[in-house]
Amino acid sequence: MSHGIGNLGVVPMRLEPSDTSEMVSQLIYGDIFKIIDTRKNWIKIRLDFDRYEGWIDKKQYLPISEEDFAGLSSQPIISNNDLIEFVSDENNSLITIPFGATLNGLDILKHHFEGHQTAGITEKSQLINTALTYVNSPYLWGGKTPFGIDCSGFTQMVYKINGYKILRDASQQATMGEALSFIEESEPGDLAFFDNAEGVITHVGIIMHDHYIIHAHGKVRVDRIDHTGIFNTELKQYTHKLRVIKKLI
Repeated sequence: MSHGIGNLGVVPMRLEPSDTSEMVSQLIYGDIFKIIDTRKNWIKIRLDFDRYEGWIDKKQYLPISEEDFAGLSSQPIISNNDLIEFVSDENNSLITIPFGATLNGLDILKHHFEGHQTAGITEKSQLINTALTYVNSPYLWGGKTPFGIDCSGFTQMVYKINGYKILRDASQQATMGEALSFIEESEPGDLAFFDNAEGVITHVGIIMHDHYIIHAHGKVRVDRIDHTGIFNTELKQYTHKLRVIKKLI
């Protein structure tokens, strides 16, 4: 099985091997993966971080050896801690990288980075500070960057930047952690999950202090939350029905 690393800022991961197919997630700079299928100009990848799968263009990654893959996979993740930054290559060309991009592969990529970075596990309280950095980032299905992000991409990246691994989709994240009986039992950094009329979990956000929640809905925003769900004060209505609150850390 072949391996690769993301050598560009952001690459779409698609449901099918086509530029017109739905974007299900994104390959962020420094992400490593296994190649599990090939088709003409496309490869199907499985990310090492969360085992998420999707198709990317063959021109948008760098192959790496199994040894390099194993070495990177065993390291604690080092992340870019600036909202937007860049790396430079051997020709001094710049590559823009987003908040939370992985920096462990700099030597393999022969890239140079001078920005701020974070490594290791932080205090749970730091999750909210990281989350607030994304405020007003536009909603984008499958997105994972400040230039476009979906609800579970938002929670995953906030946790990643602070040293925690969680799964990609809201329904997957809801299988993790310990369920709480009441909002009053929660603390900042816990995740709240919301379902649709069929009972399918379709949304997730991060609990804040004093019955507030930060989540990606139209944009990354702060709203009120109670036992019923998320109340949007601008619309003066509930937008999401609460299913469960989970303590992951």
